[in-house]
Amino acid sequence: MIRWGFSREFKLEAVRLAGERGVSVAQATRDLDVHENVLRKWIKPFDNDPRQAFPGQGVMKPEQAEIEHLRREVQKLKAERDI
Repeated sequence: MIRWGFSREFKLEAVRLAGERGVSVAQATRDLDVHENVLRKWIKPFDNDPRQAFPGQGVMKPEQAEIEHLRREVQKLKAERDI
């Protein structure tokens, strides 16, 4: 089975095609040769926050990076406290 990988730019253009240009989701999926559910999954994060949509593999959203940083800091402070 081949796993497809789509660039951030492709996803953004696909979402714009389906939303801003007035093309239906069904027509956009036929034009782009992607499954309708895939495009709908791309539309949801774009609608929530267009700037942070599709960060890429290995790239955390700023909120996630801050949470991870705070978790590490809590672990460090617990270790210092236990010593």
